[in-house]
Amino acid sequence: MTVVLDIWTVRPTAVPRAFWRMARDPRRLAHVDDLDFHKSLGTGAGRRFTARDADLRQWALLTCWSGPDDALAPTLGKWNALAEGHTRFTMAAIASHGRWSGVEPFTPDPAFARHDGPIAAITRARVRTGLWRSFQRAVPPVASALHATDGLLYRIGIGEAPIGLQGTFSVWRDAAALRSFAYESPEHVAVIEQTRSTGWYSEELFARFAVVDVSGDSPW
Repeated sequence: MTVVLDIWTVRPTAVPRAFWRMARDPRRLAHVDDLDFHKSLGTGAGRRFTARDADLRQWALLTCWSGPDDALAPTLGKWNALAEGHTRFTMAAIASHGRWSGVEPFTPDPAFARHDGPIAAITRARVRTGLWRSFQRAVPPVASALHATDGLLYRIGIGEAPIGLQGTFSVWRDAAALRSFAYESPEHVAVIEQTRSTGWYSEELFARFAVVDVSGDSPW
């Protein structure tokens, strides 16, 4: 399986059309051969996970392929026509735990189990409605710690909606840098413990990927 994350920065005048693409693409992509999973995503700073965090000029498309991705060309072309910048991350899953919209979307590839290059991580959660404010209060310390972490190369917030469906995409220098933050950062460890005791999420996922290629505009 090949996992691809395309991120576009659209022109200010193209923002309304980007919203239109977000509404149209899921239905069109549902019928594409060899496309096993896809999500159209908004992006943001990911510091507070509120609507004010959203970046209306940056949009993303996550796709998982069991074959060639040539059939995506028409969709890419429409987004590229709106964009003044485009970055593509091509990845292979190393490990994945949890579900996204009721499915396990990422199939680990044993060939990349010992990948010693850059590592990407995707987190995604569906926050229980009644626990949203509690979750929101816990986020800022972790977000601040993450942005200051050695070894973090790139990070954005991602989500299918500004509130309730929250996620992050991050790229790290190597697996050791990611592990250091995940298991040694006091702020992150505290939130993990609070997640277990509070039960914020009705669904959650954490996945790690080998970054195979980065093309287009440099994200660093």
